[in-house]
Amino acid sequence: MRIHPKAGLLIAITLLTLIVTFLLHPVAQSLTFHHFADTRSLWGIQNFGNVVSNLPFLVIGAYGILVVSRATAPMAIRYNYLFLFLGVLTTGLGSAYYHWHPDNDTLVWDRIPMTIVFMSFLAALLTELVSRKLGVWLLLPLVAVGVGSVIYWHHTETLGRGDLRLYGWVQYYPMLATLMLLGLYYKPAVKAILPSLIWIVVWYVIAKVFEQLDFQIYQAIGVSGHSLKHLAAAVSTWYFVVLFRKLYVQGTKSH
Repeated sequence: MRIHPKAGLLIAITLLTLIVTFLLHPVAQSLTFHHFADTRSLWGIQNFGNVVSNLPFLVIGAYGILVVSRATAPMAIRYNYLFLFLGVLTTGLGSAYYHWHPDNDTLVWDRIPMTIVFMSFLAALLTELVSRKLGVWLLLPLVAVGVGSVIYWHHTETLGRGDLRLYGWVQYYPMLATLMLLGLYYKPAVKAILPSLIWIVVWYVIAKVFEQLDFQIYQAIGVSGHSLKHLAAAVSTWYFVVLFRKLYVQGTKSH
């Protein structure tokens, strides 16, 4: 079977990132990860700020599912995006559950939905830019890798030798893949969704910055960086809705 040079380059870089990832020393989950700046309780809800700041994920996920289910896009397309918005919705539930009682066990339910979002997004990009058939065919295997990375990490933690490497790859590789796919498979039709793709990445990066500055932001303004991280990440997921509407909802202008 002959492989197209573009596909061969994409496969080669993907394999290279995996090899480099597993050449790194295994990294366990630091227990300080579960220590957040804002631990205040309100209305009987522990860590109130970090719990309720997940509400936008529920709203955006539910709205995204509604938009996709009502669209006239081909079923293969809707299949990818339904998985993506289901991931957004369950991210809100899983993250709220984790922040109510943060430890490694509840963190599993925070991370599994996020990997569904990461990998569904990658499958959707493959569908839009490379091949509809390929994107649909790879959706479930990609999601399985994402979910498996969390299960593998948690299993290694129970053995006393935590290994976050595969989960780290699942979290960051889709952003690299976005750049590669745009570079290799760019076409005029992509121009309409390019701003949405850029904002998805930009708001996710902002969310990661807020996460790292959790305590500093809390001391400065009384709202934790981690709560703001949730809000910024939710804004990122809103642009999935914008992207889908631009492509498949006729007569709708997204801002």
